[in-house]
Amino acid sequence: MQYIIDGGKKTPAYIQLYEQLRRDIVEGVYALGTKLPSKRLLASELGISVVTVEHALSILADEGYIGTKERSGAFVIYRADDGFVTPSPVPIKARHVPHTGENEGAVPFSVLARTMRRVLADYGEEILTRSPQSGCFALRHAISQYLARSRGMNVTPDQVVVGSGAEYLYGLVVGMLGASRIYATEDPCYEKIRAVYRAGGATVEGLPMAEEGITTEALAGSCASVLHVTPYHSFPSGVTATASKRRAYLDFVSERNGYLVEDDFDSEFTVSAKMEDTLFSQDGEERVIYLNSFTKTVAASLRVAYMVLPPSLLPLFSSRVGFYSCTVPTFEQLVLADLLHSGEFERHINRRRRALRRKQEK
Repeated sequence: MQYIIDGGKKTPAYIQLYEQLRRDIVEGVYALGTKLPSKRLLASELGISVVTVEHALSILADEGYIGTKERSGAFVIYRADDGFVTPSPVPIKARHVPHTGENEGAVPFSVLARTMRRVLADYGEEILTRSPQSGCFALRHAISQYLARSRGMNVTPDQVVVGSGAEYLYGLVVGMLGASRIYATEDPCYEKIRAVYRAGGATVEGLPMAEEGITTEALAGSCASVLHVTPYHSFPSGVTATASKRRAYLDFVSERNGYLVEDDFDSEFTVSAKMEDTLFSQDGEERVIYLNSFTKTVAASLRVAYMVLPPSLLPLFSSRVGFYSCTVPTFEQLVLADLLHSGEFERHINRRRRALRRKQEK
């Protein structure tokens, strides 16, 4: 067994094991249907506890790399080419999502108020100045550092674009990539995605969803060169794409010389021991545009979202839509930057994830 757990690393042992097992699954060392070594064997060989091994396997199961059978162990279910078509896949229809309050999951008011007072004291009249077109450097820098810490995304502040809500950024995407392309979305999806693309003059295809994500048949039959997906907890279907399906999304845009728009809405509130890997971090061809929002994680009234562009798209963005002024007030951007730099944002996210995990276990 070639796995090594380095006790000198800051990375927890279960994450080290998870990363090594995932690598071997993706590279085909463990083929589809192969049984993984037992928990006790892994624990004995590596000198770690069975509980540590269980943590690593649970993440692999959450992300769709393995499945488990009672008294039989863990088996690989990851398909690199997504070539296996399930018989008569049942399309997913929108299901009722109960309204639980706009500010559920928001940063506590006391924290937000304290941060606002600190920003007013630290920046003074600077909050009245106009923001640069892509957003204040302080916020774009804070976002790039946060993404590196939490999502394994190594990006520069120049790759980050701040805007007033995801819908505004969808408009920048179609303005940048052009209305002559066909844009594909999940079906069902957040309806404003289609509405914005159509308002920009683009043709939009809806691709039906199944339990693993967009159906293989729909992907194969699509004429689109831009694919807009919400891999984690898609709204309103609630579907999280499996690891195999996420690989299929990347292959889809690579084969068409196109682009993938990764809408990472709601991903911070996963109950998994580890956040899902982003498609952006797995993309080796600079074809993924990453979007996320602070609306659900900070406050519903805070209409702030951000987009991360691959370096190869920066010249196109600058020439086609870079002239637009930033639509978020400087004060709000500096408040968000302070929340990120101070660690308050991540402490809040961790508290919410623990609460959701306890709720799920009841």
